Amino acid sequence: MGQENGRVAERSEMRWNGWGDPAKAGDLPRAVRALLPLLLGRIRKPEVPVELEDVRLDASALLPADIHAFAGVVGTGHVDVSSEARVRHAGGRSTPDLLRRRRVHQTAPDAVVRPGDHDQVAAVLGVAAARGVAVIPFGGGTSVVGALDPERGNHHAVISLDLRRLTGLLRLDEVSGEAVLAAGTTGPDAEALLTAHGYELGHYPQSFRYATIGGFAAARSSGQNSAGHGRFDTMVTGIRVATPTGDIDLGRSPGSAAGPDLIRVFLGSEGIFGVITEVRVRIHPIPRERVLESWTFPDFTAGVDALRQVAQQGGGPTVIRLSDEAETAVSLAQVGRIGKALSKGAEVVTVYEGDGIGARRARTSASLAAAGGTSSGASGAEDWLDGRFDGPYLRDALLDAGVFCETLETATTWSNLHALKSAVAAALRDGFSDAGAKSYVMCHVSHIYPTGASLYFTVLAGIRSDPLAVWARVKTGANDAIIATGGTISHHHAVGRDHAPWLEQEIGETGVRILAAIKRELDPTGILNPGAVISADRTR
Repeated sequence: MGQENGRVAERSEMRWNGWGDPAKAGDLPRAVRALLPLLLGRIRKPEVPVELEDVRLDASALLPADIHAFAGVVGTGHVDVSSEARVRHAGGRSTPDLLRRRRVHQTAPDAVVRPGDHDQVAAVLGVAAARGVAVIPFGGGTSVVGALDPERGNHHAVISLDLRRLTGLLRLDEVSGEAVLAAGTTGPDAEALLTAHGYELGHYPQSFRYATIGGFAAARSSGQNSAGHGRFDTMVTGIRVATPTGDIDLGRSPGSAAGPDLIRVFLGSEGIFGVITEVRVRIHPIPRERVLESWTFPDFTAGVDALRQVAQQGGGPTVIRLSDEAETAVSLAQVGRIGKALSKGAEVVTVYEGDGIGARRARTSASLAAAGGTSSGASGAEDWLDGRFDGPYLRDALLDAGVFCETLETATTWSNLHALKSAVAAALRDGFSDAGAKSYVMCHVSHIYPTGASLYFTVLAGIRSDPLAVWARVKTGANDAIIATGGTISHHHAVGRDHAPWLEQEIGETGVRILAAIKRELDPTGILNPGAVISADRTR
């Protein structure tokens, strides 16, 4: 196993009160702006966003001795109590997060601490436990479920533990097809480092440009290529974790019956048990060919039946996604195809990569055609591929125009899929209607399995006042509908704090007790991400 010292260049900061590169933030496309009044009626006048220099924070609650102790581990230059650093680490990138970023007075961590390696992470946790300071692990800052909220719990202060100095390709085993990546390495940096050796990881969630390897693991991410390469948790073959009570290094062999698989304990744990510092992943050679094709179906029901057949026969595309009629219309309008946008129909996007594309495409095409699909060429799939990481920019532009926009996702079996879609869509529409707001609900199938699929909802609404309060009520109704109709509270966004109240209904009271017992053992003082995943009172 050869040693690699691949490091990556320091990255630029994400827009502090929005998504991504500040230079890419823009106005709504003209076609979308024209469509909004038809969907939502009169749009309220948007609030003027606050400037970063005008944000007001409470003074840091860290004591001078706390700051000195953390600086003794990571160096004075890597303990930052500036207002800008604190604001930039004050949460994730959900719509509620961004609405709170528009306020003058905001809540933020008391400092940002940036360790440089695993040993420094472990030492920071030791200092935090000894001094009663909560720790929020921070990778790319892309959480949309409240996992990065600066929650102190029972502690006198809280720090954001920024892991983005932990970058690079640490080891590459070309014989076994594995690579070890530092947890703070972003998706693009990981792919660049692997590409230099002729390999790729091939994990592309919408947050790809900013999310980190450690974040993928901590949230059990599922990328857009999951039909071909699987979810991120299926790619992980080993993991290194620092906890307040000791280190863990797991993944001795590709298969084992030596007790329960402890790697899976940390995949999806969102930093409540420990801090992931290294991840060993399965890699594959860079695909030599890519073929794209779009399909049109009379309706969403026919499209679902087609995707089910593709999933159950196996050997299909690397990417396959189905947009319902509402989402298909908006997607077409967004790229200026107004005529097609006004017609009914659901669109499927397929992408094939790797070997055996001809046979896989022929088998998939036969299933799609048999279910009522018509090939519409490559253009729709090309449009999706070109803009697949840019959706959050459109969300920000909608917020700037006074339109509320948010997403949520779930998954269930094929036999329950339509019932779940109907229940969640109704809960969203009814919730906004009760608040006097007109809404527009879109949905797509983003990931498929032989036994079921995920559903990803996007909702637009013309909320006239207090969108945070309105959304809290609407989201509660939608989550209740998900649980009542047999869906999972999260397929790939994770639990965070936003979904924690519903976790017990999914995994049961005994399941929550198991998680709480693990946390008490690894984090006895409860410093790690208080209130995320499981409520703090269950860990005492």
